Amino acid sequence: MAFNFKVKLPTPDEIKIELPLSPQMVASKTANDIELRKIFTGESDKFVFVIGPCSAHDEKAVMEYVNRLAKIQEQVKDKIMLVPRIYTNKPRTVGTGYKGMLHQPDPTKSSNIVEGLKAIRRLHLNVIGGTGLAVADEMLYPENYEYLSDLLSYVAVGARSVENQMHRLTISGLEIPAGMKNPTSGDVGIMLNSVQAAQADHVFSYAGYEVETTGNPLAHTIMRGAVTVHGNAVPNYHFEDLMILAETYEKRKLINPACVVDANHANSNKKYNQQPRIVLEVLQSRNYSPIIKKLVKGVMVESFLIEGNQAEPCTYGQSITDPCIGWETTEKLILDCAAIL
Repeated sequence: MAFNFKVKLPTPDEIKIELPLSPQMVASKTANDIELRKIFTGESDKFVFVIGPCSAHDEKAVMEYVNRLAKIQEQVKDKIMLVPRIYTNKPRTVGTGYKGMLHQPDPTKSSNIVEGLKAIRRLHLNVIGGTGLAVADEMLYPENYEYLSDLLSYVAVGARSVENQMHRLTISGLEIPAGMKNPTSGDVGIMLNSVQAAQADHVFSYAGYEVETTGNPLAHTIMRGAVTVHGNAVPNYHFEDLMILAETYEKRKLINPACVVDANHANSNKKYNQQPRIVLEVLQSRNYSPIIKKLVKGVMVESFLIEGNQAEPCTYGQSITDPCIGWETTEKLILDCAAIL
């Protein structure tokens, strides 16, 4: 048999008992969930920034980053809600490379999933407890959501996962905003199929149980650009792309039509320093069109303390996966956007 069962993992309940939320964290999480819900249902005009490092590989650097974000949040709180992306598991295109803190709590050492589960929960707890901000993570492994279900205020499903049945059904049981990215082909229909599935009720097998869900009305789209069969990037954040999405949403008659624009990945052709320009263009489109303003609820930005990336964790505060904009650019972008909104 090819599988080598190394060690039985602790259950989500066991991890939650070992690393619980404080009453203050519960209150912060509840308030953030309410505010995000209002944004995605249109009750609030605030704009969301899901922003942070490509992967959260260093707790100390991440905490410094989010504490800086918290100070800016105070300056822009009337117009912008900052949601740090604490991405603790990373999809790898060809399966190799750093797979995130879940796999390697210390990126210089070998994999340790048990310690990884504790490390990712501890990091999310520290962000909420230390800043009061909402936290976001990517749903790469649907059953692992239960280890963080009481912590996350936002979840994203990646371009390579969005067609997966288990991801769609799991999202249908969440009560928080969940973004479904367009697949790498850029097919808007497939993305909206995922939203439609996530908004519906289902009965399925999950975490050793037969479960029933009631559907997630906060499931929405994320435009992240496309890649052609020849490997060329095709952006989909322009005015025309967003108008087509709005029209397609209208035909589908889905609940709470909403979109977040991913400013990196294929939209920037992975040229990370183009992200500020892309975000500002999206805001310009929103200001020009009431339809787009109603549709686009926020943006995703990859950002860290030091711009760019590195192959090994040598430089403090710099990404070890995709390159990110640095802190000075991040701060200026947020403040510029607040002045425009």
